[in-house]
Amino acid sequence: VGSDQVHYWTLLTSQALDTVWRIAKASVILAISFLVATICYFKSLHLYLGHRLKWWIGYLQRKFKRNLSVEAEVDLLSYCAKEWKAETPHAKLMRKAYEELFWRHHIKCVRQVKRDNYDALRSVLFQIFSRGISFPSWMKEKDIVKLPEKLLFSQGCNWIQQYSFGPEKYTGSNVFGKLRKYVELLKIQWSEFNGIKDYHKRGSMCNILFSDAILEYKLYEALKFLMLYQVTEAYEQMKTNKAIPSLFRLLFARETSCDPLSFMMNHLNFVGDTCGLEQIDMFILGYSLEVKIKVFRLFKFNSRDFEVRYPEEPFREWPEIPLLTENDRHYHIPVF
Repeated sequence: VGSDQVHYWTLLTSQALDTVWRIAKASVILAISFLVATICYFKSLHLYLGHRLKWWIGYLQRKFKRNLSVEAEVDLLSYCAKEWKAETPHAKLMRKAYEELFWRHHIKCVRQVKRDNYDALRSVLFQIFSRGISFPSWMKEKDIVKLPEKLLFSQGCNWIQQYSFGPEKYTGSNVFGKLRKYVELLKIQWSEFNGIKDYHKRGSMCNILFSDAILEYKLYEALKFLMLYQVTEAYEQMKTNKAIPSLFRLLFARETSCDPLSFMMNHLNFVGDTCGLEQIDMFILGYSLEVKIKVFRLFKFNSRDFEVRYPEEPFREWPEIPLLTENDRHYHIPVF
């Protein structure tokens, strides 16, 4: 009887321990499974929140960071090494051209300019404002805000209603009102920058202006109109056999710009939309603003056309505006 009782209690203890072990094992497995599931959940949550946080950071940066159309100065040779690292003949030519600018012309930095069909106008206007260059002499003598009406009523240029505002392609009876507002805006901004004597303050003001795409657009359209006005004035003088600069004779010698209307319809209306300024337009721009636009054409390195000026006539008192281009389509600002 005693042996049976020992066997009974041994068996009962063994069964109890086996049951406890199974329950403990199942609990441990369940706990581990729960822990693994929890870790996987929080890992997925971490990845999701990380992606969302990254998206929001990028969104806020795009929302509040100024999108400058003229960037800060960067080292010229570093920019060249980044842009022209290939071993093609053209890339080697460009590297040599940049080295020429650095060593011979003492250009140490470059400002990259937003690549669009306004970048030539942007590159010139930025330097006029940042350097505080004053109005052209002819703009001091005339109220440029009244020029749109003058062309219509004094010179009978009713065709100006076909003027197109770059990509907006707006034409109609309100053209004169829009042009007047844009020219007045240019006059106000130009006067403000010219009145600021502190170079650093002008730089800060430029950063504000050249991060406002809508405001920029209006200023560039005003510049286009001033070019058209000068072309119209030269054409009227030519009709009365008065002497005009040679650049205008070259302009009127082309079939597509034989008069102001054809110049506007075939060339100027497309600037800012499908094309930028051509070389003859650069002459007109320099003449209209009374600046000498000096362009380093890097793709013409080792030729007589590597360094050109618009206009070519030696107007000694006009300030010089330097530009560089790699293809005659897009321009950047060299910094000496």
